[in-house]
Amino acid sequence: MDDAAARLVKCFQVVFPDLPPAKIASASQSTVETWDSIAAVTLGNVIEEEFSIEMDFELLAELNSFDRMLAWVHSTAKVS
Repeated sequence: MDDAAARLVKCFQVVFPDLPPAKIASASQSTVETWDSIAAVTLGNVIEEEFSIEMDFELLAELNSFDRMLAWVHSTAKVS
């Protein structure tokens, strides 16, 4: 797991503390019951803080899984 993925896992753990760590990498809005609009905005804020980046919150509808979030972080933040 690269540094960005490990950091993103920590972001998910903050927002979804009941989600087992082994399930985070496959998490999506359709598989995590508590991933609603409020959780999405909260997750966006946590990611912004963690990676020191700004998120266009209109993207949240598209960034609806761990994989999509990770791809976005890789394309936006200066991380490995």
